[in-house]
Amino acid sequence: MDIHDSQKAVDNWIKEHGVRYFNELTNMAQLTEEVGEVARIIARRYGEQSEKESDKNKDLGEELADVLFVVLCLANQTGVDLQEAFYKKLDLKAKRDHDRHHNNKKLK
Repeated sequence: MDIHDSQKAVDNWIKEHGVRYFNELTNMAQLTEEVGEVARIIARRYGEQSEKESDKNKDLGEELADVLFVVLCLANQTGVDLQEAFYKKLDLKAKRDHDRHHNNKKLK
């Protein structure tokens, strides 16, 4: 499934199950909440914080999928072709960052 297909799948889900999209500000708040859940898992599982018993069964993949779902919602409702935007960003990063990363002594 490519990004176009993912955007369409989310749009279909909204139409079938979600009544309508939440407004953009609500979705932005949702995105922030979902990113926070990812951050909590990463900080406790891979960082220096201890993992609480209640966090041990949290599924990082599920939380990342929640982030992706809301990003796709925002793209749909604002008319962004996320696949095109992603390809443009990859091209920009390849041109802008190639030498910078290869010359970064911290990455050696």
